Amino acid sequence: MADFYGKETSKYLRNLRQNAPDAFKGFMDFDKEVFKDGAIPSKTKELMAITAAHVTQCPWCIEAHVTRAKEKGCTDQEIAEAVWVAAAMRAGAAFSHGAIAMAVADEHKH
Repeated sequence: MADFYGKETSKYLRNLRQNAPDAFKGFMDFDKEVFKDGAIPSKTKELMAITAAHVTQCPWCIEAHVTRAKEKGCTDQEIAEAVWVAAAMRAGAAFSHGAIAMAVADEHKH
């Protein structure tokens, strides 16, 4: 996969893990618990994570969750639709936050 942001990501993640091993273990245990089958199947949770990763624009999360989604049997079409959900969410947020811009502009009319 791409060299995200031109850094040696794995080296720095390893450093983070080594300097706070208990926090890392807690995070990994939490992640494992969150993504297991429950009321929502794990496959669906991975599609949700793909959407969230695109909204937050995290390339590492995109790679990890698309990989996990494919391992759980997600199709390219399902992944593409999850990405389009993210696009709609980001566009909707920009639109709704436009109300803030219009409110501030209105304050400067007086």
